[in-house]
Amino acid sequence: MSKFPRITIVTPSFNQAVFLERTILSVLGQNYPNLEYIIVDGGSTDGSLDIIRKYSDKLTWWVSEPDRGQVDAINKGFRRATGEWVAWQNSDDLFYPGALHDLAATAARRPEAGLIIGDINLIDKYDKVLRDVRYVKPSYRAMLAEGMVMTNQAAFWRLRVHSEVGLLNDSMHFAFDYEWFLRLTLHTEIVHVPRIWGALRLHSETKTSTKTHMFYEENIRILAGREMHGWLKWLFKLRRVVLMLRRGQLNYVLRGVYRRTRGNGGDLS
Repeated sequence: MSKFPRITIVTPSFNQAVFLERTILSVLGQNYPNLEYIIVDGGSTDGSLDIIRKYSDKLTWWVSEPDRGQVDAINKGFRRATGEWVAWQNSDDLFYPGALHDLAATAARRPEAGLIIGDINLIDKYDKVLRDVRYVKPSYRAMLAEGMVMTNQAAFWRLRVHSEVGLLNDSMHFAFDYEWFLRLTLHTEIVHVPRIWGALRLHSETKTSTKTHMFYEENIRILAGREMHGWLKWLFKLRRVVLMLRRGQLNYVLRGVYRRTRGNGGDLS
């Protein structure tokens, strides 16, 4: 199995039955030969358990019990992880076919990498692609300047980094992924693969849609004492645009500029 390093995927779940099966199939459908798949359910009452039981013979471990929320569920899964590489995929999001094989191939080529990320699509509740989101190689300072210049829907890291940076911060409930990736980018070598590996679903019941002010408050808390001057933030945005243009992504950059001028999207991604 040296060609296929063990990959652990953790899915936190709570009352997302309408999307959960699609998430599960996006993981199992990778047909990756060394997969460890863990589902941590918070005690769903909407039919999610019937879906989980349907695939229980293909899961390494699953549980349904009350927890302290999404971060607690993810950490519970990470504590059981034995893979060389780990990630979490939310119960309403997706991996695209081939993502895990692509990760394994990249990890073999880049043994120095501790974090490997890909690109994503934004999708609606019917899986229709709304638009693509392309990234460049992130860094700690780029994360401070621009915020989430990567996303968990297409991010994998070596399990060993948990011994250096710990688990996710369970005192946070909204911007915990931002705080986590800040810690990660500060402590490990990063590789970006310019291919779409995952999908982030936009729908009316996401925390992003319903509790935007909570994200804002936690971001302020995360950045306290680490704020950057506005001109530095623009330099990092310029860096990102230059790297995308060097990659031949002119149309993508122009689409971002158009959305920004229309007040739609907020940045050039």
